[in-house]
Amino acid sequence: MTASLVTPGSIIAQEGEHNHGEGTTLADGNIVSTVVGYVHVENGTISVAAAKAIVEPEVGDTVLCEVVKLNEKNGEAMILCVEGKPGSIQPQHLYGQFFVTGLVDRFMHQTSDALRRRDVCRAAIKEVTPVVRLDFRERDDCGVLHAICPPCGDTLQPELDGDWNVKCPTCGYQAYRALADNYGAGWAELDQGASALNNAGKRWGAAAEAMFAKGPAGRATFIAADVREDGRERTYFRFEGEGGGRGRKQKAAPGTRLFIGGLPREVGTEELRELFKGHGDMTDCIVLTDDAGVNRGFGFVTYAEKSMAEAAIKALDGHRINGRKIGVRDADDDKKKDRKKKEPQGLKLYVGNLPFSATAEQLQALFAPHATVNEVILATGPGGKAKGFGFVFIAEEDKGSEVVAALNKSEIDGRTIKVDVANAKGGGKGRNRGGNSDGKSARELQALREEGDGGKKRKRRPRPKKD
Repeated sequence: MTASLVTPGSIIAQEGEHNHGEGTTLADGNIVSTVVGYVHVENGTISVAAAKAIVEPEVGDTVLCEVVKLNEKNGEAMILCVEGKPGSIQPQHLYGQFFVTGLVDRFMHQTSDALRRRDVCRAAIKEVTPVVRLDFRERDDCGVLHAICPPCGDTLQPELDGDWNVKCPTCGYQAYRALADNYGAGWAELDQGASALNNAGKRWGAAAEAMFAKGPAGRATFIAADVREDGRERTYFRFEGEGGGRGRKQKAAPGTRLFIGGLPREVGTEELRELFKGHGDMTDCIVLTDDAGVNRGFGFVTYAEKSMAEAAIKALDGHRINGRKIGVRDADDDKKKDRKKKEPQGLKLYVGNLPFSATAEQLQALFAPHATVNEVILATGPGGKAKGFGFVFIAEEDKGSEVVAALNKSEIDGRTIKVDVANAKGGGKGRNRGGNSDGKSARELQALREEGDGGKKRKRRPRPKKD
């Protein structure tokens, strides 16, 4: 058979045609390649010879890696190579995970307080299965080897200053990193290795504790001022609402700021911007996230003019994204946030024990011969699912008892329903809207009739005393 280059996942034969050998596996009746290499068949066995040596990391190996993900108490790094073992790394070993307790010999509140994304590090492998586990703490040569300044992008230099052990020579940014001995591809012209700047075992000072106490806001990275002086106009990133005056915030014009709720978790700021940009010039757009960077399900969009915001509400309120319906409204309209829906006019009748298939049209038709129906409301739960009860508002407030007597225990779709006058708010004080002058609601009167004691209260059954 002529050798041909294949990639992982390529089907190279059917099960039964050959025996599967090195560089292959069985999947759904097929022989599939697991490496990049060339196919060979010999003595009935098909195999794939790797074009480049495959590296199998082992416990105790040292790797170079790049930090790609940081959560509050753990993170993930992409393994670039295994030191002393040249070759390709298999996909299942390409990423290693680490915990905040394995960064440095010091209490760390969050992983982002000792590492940042894009930091290049050296780490020791503690476990290989089921996932690769990395450790930076047990050896002085493990830790950060190279780090860039988050605000301006220059390389951070090792410099101990109180709680901080790295500093940017360009913008003056200071921070803490779990440094390896040869940070900066050498010994950084120090008498000791750079790991000595980690202050292992020491408590944090006032400056760090003050930052930690502020939470995520205290850890925020602010973009440094533009230092170019080439004649071009300077532009700075600015969050919506930040004004030019020191300590002042310029509010968006009334009606221009929108609240967007019900967003799917996979939608970010750029996706939201793409959806809303067609309705006018936006001055700000953001999807709120939690400390782990996960979408919190809502965001804000601000337009230059109120008419643009109104057009966006009209076009996108109720719009579906990945099957979820979003809500769009004026973020500053307190009336919309606080006011309760005004009930329809008329006497309110309760209708219970309804089949879930019941419709407002059925109740309208049932009540219409007995009274003038102002409105029918069916109670629903999450997702619009029927709850099995509703309310009917009739214009004739003195016909409550008459309508209840006529329609209680009627049938809808084979189910016996209950009809009664809904209790008025305030505990039934004042005139009863069902037409009774004795202060009792129709439901109370019905309960007394069913008991058959002529209006006397039923004596309570004595409860057994507890020992």
